[in-house]
Amino acid sequence: MASGELASPAISDALVILGAAGLVIPVFTRFRITPVIGFILIGILVGPYGLGQLVFERPWLEHITISDPEALEPFAEFGIILLLFAIGLELSFKRLWQLRKLVFGLGAAELLIGGVILAIVLSMLGQYWTGALALGFALAFSSTAIVLPISGSSSPVGRAALSMLLFEDIMIVPIVFILGAMAPNAAAGGWEGLVTTMWQGAAVIAVMMIAGRFALPRLFAQAARTKSPELFLAAAMLVVIGASLATAAVGLSPIVGALIAGLLIAETEYHSEVEAIMEPFKGLALGVFLITVGMTIDLATIWDNLGLIATAVLSVVVFKAVLTGVLLRLMGARRSTAAETGILMASPSETTLIVLAAASSALLIQPGTAQFWQIVTAIGLTITPLLARLGRIVARKVEPAPELPPEDEGERKVIILGIGRVGRLVAQMLTSHDKPYIALDSDADLIEYAKREGYRATFGDAARGDALQRLGVEDALAVVLTMDEPVLAGRLVTKLRAEYPDLLIVARARDIAHAAELYRAGASHAVPEALEATLQLSEAVLVDIGVAMGPVIASIHDKRDQFRSQIEKEGALTYRPKLRSSTADG
Repeated sequence: MASGELASPAISDALVILGAAGLVIPVFTRFRITPVIGFILIGILVGPYGLGQLVFERPWLEHITISDPEALEPFAEFGIILLLFAIGLELSFKRLWQLRKLVFGLGAAELLIGGVILAIVLSMLGQYWTGALALGFALAFSSTAIVLPISGSSSPVGRAALSMLLFEDIMIVPIVFILGAMAPNAAAGGWEGLVTTMWQGAAVIAVMMIAGRFALPRLFAQAARTKSPELFLAAAMLVVIGASLATAAVGLSPIVGALIAGLLIAETEYHSEVEAIMEPFKGLALGVFLITVGMTIDLATIWDNLGLIATAVLSVVVFKAVLTGVLLRLMGARRSTAAETGILMASPSETTLIVLAAASSALLIQPGTAQFWQIVTAIGLTITPLLARLGRIVARKVEPAPELPPEDEGERKVIILGIGRVGRLVAQMLTSHDKPYIALDSDADLIEYAKREGYRATFGDAARGDALQRLGVEDALAVVLTMDEPVLAGRLVTKLRAEYPDLLIVARARDIAHAAELYRAGASHAVPEALEATLQLSEAVLVDIGVAMGPVIASIHDKRDQFRSQIEKEGALTYRPKLRSSTADG
């Protein structure tokens, strides 16, 4: 390879991006600032409106600037695809079905009402009605790429945000088609194209779901047998890219295919490994997207129109925050949840840029108008992490954290995370042995039920903020994780072990593989529920069909030893994990 090829613009751009990631992530993490802002600032600095405009005067700057911003767009889109894929891995079809009322109730109301009201206001300010409608719906979108990594998907705020963002992602294609049909030179083909895309998309999604349920477990089982991380990564990339291309081929957004691929893999036992392998790629690709956002911000233009741009940003943010908060309150959300979610969802979205481009190409808005709102959107994306912090502050003001039940001074207790069926049973056992406990759950309905039944429980999200510190986790006897959410459990165990090295952490595991994963994360004990249920079922059957108790107990001992060895090996442990049951100490 010639030396000139090594100095190609693509290599130079890759060096800038990797250097930015190596600089931004450690520095901003050290100061506990989200890297989102750092990546956007890097984009401003190395983009065409930053150091890029000085390249002709200082040629050496070419090596630390992005020479072709448009060349990064495919990588930026891939970042969004990987993000939706990761979201799918954390969900399941069952949980998605449980969210259907929020998705098609809250999500539809937030997008449709917000879009219409914004369109009316813009038309009153002089924008022609078709352009006003396009701008209204463009600004009504919120950022999937930035909001979900901040909010997660398990807390009340995360569930509300996820529901609205899912509906927005579903509506991208219909809105873009409708804008095309509204173009001055459009014919009926725009509406026909929408109908064609919808039925073809439904057919492709149905095929993906049917084929995925049968093919994916076999695909990943074959990859797992090779014990090759490279093959496992290749299989995961094959699935996400193939699903994205399939939906894109019929006119749907590729992120729809990525989300469905994640949901399908989430139903398999390999979802945790896939998520772990894909995590670095997701973070880097998302960083590329944020850099491209920064490159669209022209500080000189902002300065020349500072008053008008600031007014536009403030107006959009305040309107969306109030609308979302009111809708959540009408649907029964707590004041703190409504306030925090409303402020978090207040800025425009990366999808806003897509809709603005579609409206401009359809001649519904002037290029200057599109550029103005692109700047407003870029600023909105930049301040989203600041809005998230403001939302948490406002949430604490409008609804202070609930008072915990009175406790004896200096009393050490067990903290139970999750007060569902398993959590309540653990609480009963602790009570029967006079051991104090407090349960924490982010499901308000479960908390209300638990309190009615006499359990000591309080509302809070263990994955966020100071919830565990309020409960005195630093002095806790133990923390017991009872939730049936493998990804969340792994994250909590990792976080707890990093902050409290000597804490006793006991976690519920789905199976042997999940138990090994929790041990690797730092759990003191991980109890695979499927394993113990299987052993006790086997014991009951063997004894009742006439096998002597001695050989049965011996065989269960042997089987438990096999599982111990498997967990020890997969969890990279230096000790033999404990597995106990009613039959023996094991």
